Amino acid sequence: MSLVQRLEVRQGQALVMTPQLLQAIKLLQLSHLDLAAYVEAELERNPLLERAESEGSGPAESAEASGPSDEAPSGGDFDADSWQPTELNPSRGEIEADFDTRLDNVFPDDAPIQAQEASGGDMLSLTPPPYGSSGGSFDSDAPDFEAALTAEISLRDHLASQLDLATRNPSDRLIGGFLIDAVDEAGYLRETVEGVAERLGADPATVARVLTLVQSFDPPGIAARDLAECLAIQLRERDRFDPAMQALVSRLDLVAKRDFGALRRLCGVDDEDLVEMLGEIRRLDPKPGRAFGSSAVEVLIPDVFVRAAPDGSWLVELNGEALPRVLVNQSYYARVVRGASADGDKAFLSEALQNANWLTRSLEQRARTILKVATEIVRQQDGFFVHGVTHLRPLNLKTVAEAIGMHESTVSRVTSNKAIGTSRGTLEMKYFFTAAIPGAAGMAAHSSEAVRHRIKQLVDGETPDDVLSDDALVQKLRSEGVDIARRTVAKYRESLRIPSSIERRREHYAHGSAHHGALALR
Repeated sequence: MSLVQRLEVRQGQALVMTPQLLQAIKLLQLSHLDLAAYVEAELERNPLLERAESEGSGPAESAEASGPSDEAPSGGDFDADSWQPTELNPSRGEIEADFDTRLDNVFPDDAPIQAQEASGGDMLSLTPPPYGSSGGSFDSDAPDFEAALTAEISLRDHLASQLDLATRNPSDRLIGGFLIDAVDEAGYLRETVEGVAERLGADPATVARVLTLVQSFDPPGIAARDLAECLAIQLRERDRFDPAMQALVSRLDLVAKRDFGALRRLCGVDDEDLVEMLGEIRRLDPKPGRAFGSSAVEVLIPDVFVRAAPDGSWLVELNGEALPRVLVNQSYYARVVRGASADGDKAFLSEALQNANWLTRSLEQRARTILKVATEIVRQQDGFFVHGVTHLRPLNLKTVAEAIGMHESTVSRVTSNKAIGTSRGTLEMKYFFTAAIPGAAGMAAHSSEAVRHRIKQLVDGETPDDVLSDDALVQKLRSEGVDIARRTVAKYRESLRIPSSIERRREHYAHGSAHHGALALR
């Protein structure tokens, strides 16, 4: 066999992942917070982009800000012969040629834009609405003294201020500061006394003494090394750490298992005292440091709102506050490009204009795609919006993708990190996609979330004399038309943090004994 070199010409199709195509895909799956950060970075990088500050700016105002005009821009001399509308508002073919890709690869649902371009309309008039703030003033730059006065204090600062008042010994302050730095957000000490003593070169007895001092600070239970010590510190402050309570705290594993018989024998108390002791344990704070959490709580902001229409249908609309709006300052481009003499400057301005147009177009398509997917989700899950979680239907990405004519990967990106605001609360889009559990005797399939909710209802409605085991739950669900296995019921029960039937029976028995004991005392 001989090796021969030759040239062959082949024709084929391939999708080229240009940076602009990757940008459009990235924008589609970003949350509104990440999108706002991305747009802010682009505003700083691209001099032709500007934020739409006015709340009442409509399509006409957008066209005035970004579209070509027959009037000369203010400021400086203007040569009418140098004005090139096609350069400022490039056509579809020019954009595809510049970026070496087709817009169909990124914008499959591009019919409205094509129709608009065919009619000579402005490409940027579909830009999402602004955040909602109508400009600012010089007063907005003034320092907010009220915000500084009401700033939340951190757990470390709270403990350090108490340490300054508790001791004046420099070595004790050094050890105490090290221990405070080792306390996590939940309020637990994640270092051992021996480890701290070795790292500081101090006596372990001295470190233990300073640790006892720190554990006496507010909030009660701080700097504990485990849950038992945390509860013991709080009980000592309440003067309730008697021998019976010590025995109870030492066997928290039995408390978790709800083995009340073993706890009664261990503590030497009757049912009524045991229930009272357990109630006191529940009133303690297992995480004393969480009131001083360093991370701010992020509120889930919906990207889409759903509300009922007068005719009984559902109205789906975008949340304008979650959609940043940017404009292309083409007047500034026309003014600057005339003064650019170097080829590098002209190339930079041309690239900046193309990137700005692509970004605004990507934001428009992102908003349109989110609205299209959300509308189909609402149509598929209309029973949930009317009756609640019990009427949630099985739904997957393929069903929605086929209904709206998109790929599953596109629907997956749209539903990631997005939320829908409903009358039943703000829920993630992924919440509406649930697995299907087959129905019994040929009945329709059921949503896994609806079945999980039904299990919780059955457990909440059980009586002390009729505690439902997993097998009993299976039989009840099958009688309601749900064909489900016992292991699936156990998995759903554990995900809901519902104890087993044996533990629930013990808890019902303990509460019943305490109730009868209270009646006897009367």
